[in-house]
Amino acid sequence: MFLRRCFLSFFLLFYTLLLSCNNSNKIKTSTNSKHYSFKQQDWKSNQITQFINDINYTATEVPLKYYLLKNIDENDLGNVDSIYNANSKERILEIEFQHANKEDLLKEKYTQKSYEDAVKYLSFQIEKDFTLITSSNDTIQCSGAHFERNFKVAPFKRALLYFTNINPNDNIKLIYQDQLFGNGIIKFNFQEIPLKL
Repeated sequence: MFLRRCFLSFFLLFYTLLLSCNNSNKIKTSTNSKHYSFKQQDWKSNQITQFINDINYTATEVPLKYYLLKNIDENDLGNVDSIYNANSKERILEIEFQHANKEDLLKEKYTQKSYEDAVKYLSFQIEKDFTLITSSNDTIQCSGAHFERNFKVAPFKRALLYFTNINPNDNIKLIYQDQLFGNGIIKFNFQEIPLKL
């Protein structure tokens, strides 16, 4: 009788541990398309999401021509092609962080930092956490990041990442060493460059 209870207790303990290990670090990857449109021009880009510990990490390559059109003066629209050619070795990626329950991810319980320090990290230091590996096997450090403050209006946090000196035809892999939420190394493998529709 004692042996049977010990065996049953051991089995229940083992089963509980097995379930908790399986649920603690589930990683799910999904790939979708994101469409960009400006002045009757359209692009399609891959959007890759990694779901780790209740956080969606979503990376999207922003089409360079779309980015230029959105950010240049109306008077320079005739020069878009020459501006594009001068910047053709640039890559811009958008990274979004969103909690599964749409909670504010910059709270101390997620970042182990004060809210103010988490905002400072996203604004001034996060670029150090990103690198790109090209299909030519070049490793490129992030040359800059822009944290888009939304002042708690949207349920996500977003930053634009800038990379230089990349062959426009190379496929890329974004490597993120998550220092903000502590979820380790996260990889986003872009198999296609943005496509103009």
